[in-house]
Amino acid sequence: MTTSPTVLFRLHDSPVGPLLLAASDAGVHAIEFDAQRHPVPRGPHWRHGDHPLLDATAAQLDGYFDGRRKAFDLPLAPRGTGFQQAVWHALASIPYGQTRSYAQLAAHIGHPTATRAVGAANGRNPLPIVLPCHRVIGADGALTGFGGGLPTKRFLLELEGALPASSTPGDLFAA
Repeated sequence: MTTSPTVLFRLHDSPVGPLLLAASDAGVHAIEFDAQRHPVPRGPHWRHGDHPLLDATAAQLDGYFDGRRKAFDLPLAPRGTGFQQAVWHALASIPYGQTRSYAQLAAHIGHPTATRAVGAANGRNPLPIVLPCHRVIGADGALTGFGGGLPTKRFLLELEGALPASSTPGDLFAA
Protein backbone atom coordinates (compact mmCIF):
# COMPACT_ATOMS: atom_id res chain seq x y z
CA MET A 1 0.00 0.00 0.00
CA THR A 2 1.37 3.40 -0.93
CA THR A 3 0.79 6.36 1.28
CA SER A 4 0.13 9.82 -0.05
CA PRO A 5 2.85 12.37 0.53
CA THR A 6 2.17 15.27 2.86
CA VAL A 7 1.11 18.13 0.63
CA LEU A 8 1.78 21.59 2.01
CA PHE A 9 -0.11 24.59 0.70
CA ARG A 10 -0.34 28.34 1.10
CA LEU A 11 -1.85 31.35 -0.62
CA HIS A 12 0.20 33.60 -2.87
CA ASP A 13 -0.87 37.06 -4.01
CA SER A 14 -0.73 37.66 -7.76
CA PRO A 15 -2.06 40.14 -10.33
CA VAL A 16 -4.90 37.67 -11.03
CA GLY A 17 -5.86 37.34 -7.38
CA PRO A 18 -4.80 34.93 -4.67
CA LEU A 19 -3.41 31.62 -5.88
CA LEU A 20 -3.35 28.49 -3.77
CA LEU A 21 0.01 26.78 -4.24
CA ALA A 22 0.42 23.15 -3.13
CA ALA A 23 3.57 21.02 -3.17
CA SER A 24 5.29 18.04 -1.59
CA ASP A 25 8.67 16.41 -1.97
CA ALA A 26 7.20 14.76 -5.10
CA GLY A 27 6.65 18.14 -6.84
CA VAL A 28 4.08 20.88 -7.31
CA HIS A 29 0.57 19.43 -7.06
CA ALA A 30 -1.69 22.42 -7.60
CA ILE A 31 -2.01 26.07 -8.47
CA GLU A 32 -5.58 27.21 -7.99
CA PHE A 33 -7.40 30.44 -8.61
CA ASP A 34 -9.65 31.90 -5.94
CA ALA A 35 -12.83 30.50 -7.50
CA GLN A 36 -11.42 27.34 -9.10
CA ARG A 37 -14.08 25.46 -11.04
CA HIS A 38 -12.46 22.04 -10.49
CA PRO A 39 -10.28 22.15 -7.36
CA VAL A 40 -7.76 19.39 -6.77
CA PRO A 41 -9.16 16.83 -4.32
CA ARG A 42 -7.71 17.28 -0.86
CA GLY A 43 -7.22 14.66 1.76
CA PRO A 44 -5.98 14.38 5.30
CA HIS A 45 -2.42 14.59 3.96
CA TRP A 46 -2.93 18.25 2.95
CA ARG A 47 -1.70 20.84 5.45
CA HIS A 48 -1.13 24.55 5.49
CA GLY A 49 2.62 25.20 5.67
CA ASP A 50 5.87 25.99 3.94
CA HIS A 51 7.97 23.96 1.53
CA PRO A 52 10.94 24.98 -0.63
CA LEU A 53 8.90 24.17 -3.76
CA LEU A 54 6.23 26.63 -2.66
CA ASP A 55 8.93 29.31 -2.45
CA ALA A 56 10.26 28.35 -5.90
CA THR A 57 6.77 28.30 -7.41
CA ALA A 58 5.93 31.71 -5.95
CA ALA A 59 9.22 33.19 -7.20
CA GLN A 60 8.75 31.78 -10.71
CA LEU A 61 5.14 32.98 -10.87
CA ASP A 62 6.27 36.45 -9.76
CA GLY A 63 8.89 36.41 -12.51
CA TYR A 64 6.27 35.39 -15.05
CA PHE A 65 3.88 38.15 -13.99
CA ASP A 66 6.56 40.84 -14.13
CA GLY A 67 7.76 39.70 -17.56
CA ARG A 68 11.11 38.20 -16.54
CA ARG A 69 10.11 34.53 -16.99
CA LYS A 70 8.71 32.91 -20.12
CA ALA A 71 9.02 29.26 -19.02
CA PHE A 72 8.83 27.41 -15.73
CA ASP A 73 11.39 25.04 -14.29
CA LEU A 74 9.65 23.18 -11.47
CA PRO A 75 9.19 19.51 -10.65
CA LEU A 76 5.49 18.83 -11.22
CA ALA A 77 3.28 16.17 -9.65
CA PRO A 78 -0.21 16.54 -11.14
CA ARG A 79 -2.58 13.63 -10.55
CA GLY A 80 -4.93 12.55 -13.31
CA THR A 81 -5.78 9.86 -15.81
CA GLY A 82 -3.33 8.84 -18.50
CA PHE A 83 -5.29 10.88 -21.05
CA GLN A 84 -5.32 13.96 -18.79
CA GLN A 85 -1.57 13.58 -18.21
CA ALA A 86 -1.00 13.45 -21.99
CA VAL A 87 -3.02 16.64 -22.48
CA TRP A 88 -1.24 18.41 -19.61
CA HIS A 89 2.15 17.35 -20.96
CA ALA A 90 1.18 18.73 -24.39
CA LEU A 91 0.21 22.07 -22.80
CA ALA A 92 3.82 22.50 -21.73
CA SER A 93 4.88 22.43 -25.39
CA ILE A 94 2.82 25.51 -26.33
CA PRO A 95 5.36 28.34 -26.52
CA TYR A 96 5.00 31.55 -24.55
CA GLY A 97 3.02 34.12 -26.50
CA GLN A 98 1.39 31.56 -28.80
CA THR A 99 -1.96 29.81 -28.79
CA ARG A 100 -3.31 26.50 -30.03
CA SER A 101 -6.85 25.34 -30.69
CA TYR A 102 -8.38 22.36 -28.93
CA ALA A 103 -8.28 20.53 -32.28
CA GLN A 104 -4.55 21.25 -32.67
CA LEU A 105 -3.92 19.98 -29.14
CA ALA A 106 -5.98 16.83 -29.83
CA ALA A 107 -3.97 16.17 -33.01
CA HIS A 108 -0.71 16.80 -31.12
CA ILE A 109 -1.47 14.00 -28.64
CA GLY A 110 -2.55 11.62 -31.42
CA HIS A 111 -6.32 11.83 -30.82
CA PRO A 112 -7.52 14.20 -33.58
CA THR A 113 -11.22 13.48 -32.95
CA ALA A 114 -11.03 13.98 -29.18
CA THR A 115 -11.43 17.75 -29.05
CA ARG A 116 -14.16 17.62 -26.39
CA ALA A 117 -12.15 15.23 -24.23
CA VAL A 118 -9.11 17.48 -24.65
CA GLY A 119 -11.26 20.43 -23.55
CA ALA A 120 -12.43 18.50 -20.47
CA ALA A 121 -8.85 17.53 -19.55
CA ASN A 122 -7.72 21.09 -20.15
CA GLY A 123 -10.43 22.29 -17.76
CA ARG A 124 -9.15 19.95 -15.04
CA ASN A 125 -5.52 21.08 -15.34
CA PRO A 126 -4.31 21.34 -11.73
CA LEU A 127 -1.35 23.56 -12.65
CA PRO A 128 -2.66 26.49 -14.70
CA ILE A 129 -0.16 29.10 -15.82
CA VAL A 130 2.74 26.64 -15.35
CA LEU A 131 0.99 24.16 -17.67
CA PRO A 132 -0.46 26.93 -19.83
CA CYS A 133 -4.05 25.90 -20.49
CA HIS A 134 -4.81 29.60 -21.01
CA ARG A 135 -3.02 29.28 -24.36
CA VAL A 136 -5.74 26.97 -25.70
CA ILE A 137 -8.49 28.80 -27.57
CA GLY A 138 -11.38 27.97 -29.88
CA ALA A 139 -10.73 27.12 -33.52
CA ASP A 140 -12.25 30.48 -34.46
CA GLY A 141 -9.87 32.31 -32.13
CA ALA A 142 -12.51 32.81 -29.43
CA LEU A 143 -11.48 32.70 -25.81
CA THR A 144 -13.28 29.74 -24.32
CA GLY A 145 -13.71 28.44 -20.78
CA PHE A 146 -10.95 28.82 -18.25
CA GLY A 147 -10.82 27.79 -14.58
CA GLY A 148 -9.69 31.26 -13.57
CA GLY A 149 -12.41 32.97 -15.64
CA LEU A 150 -12.23 34.55 -19.08
CA PRO A 151 -10.95 37.93 -17.80
CA THR A 152 -7.97 36.12 -16.27
CA LYS A 153 -7.39 34.16 -19.48
CA ARG A 154 -7.45 37.41 -21.46
CA PHE A 155 -5.05 39.02 -18.96
CA LEU A 156 -2.56 36.14 -19.26
CA LEU A 157 -2.69 36.11 -23.06
CA GLU A 158 -2.27 39.90 -23.19
CA LEU A 159 0.65 39.64 -20.75
CA GLU A 160 2.33 37.20 -23.14
CA GLY A 161 1.53 39.30 -26.20
CA ALA A 162 -0.71 36.60 -27.67
CA LEU A 163 -3.62 39.06 -27.78
CA PRO A 164 -3.62 42.79 -28.27
CA ALA A 165 -4.24 44.64 -25.02
CA SER A 166 -7.92 45.43 -24.45
CA SER A 167 -8.85 49.03 -24.78
CA THR A 168 -10.67 50.65 -21.94
CA PRO A 169 -14.15 52.00 -22.64
CA GLY A 170 -14.01 55.56 -23.86
CA ASP A 171 -10.44 55.33 -25.15
CA LEU A 172 -10.66 57.39 -28.33
CA PHE A 173 -7.25 56.28 -29.53
CA ALA A 174 -7.78 52.50 -29.20
CA ALA A 175 -7.24 50.56 -32.37
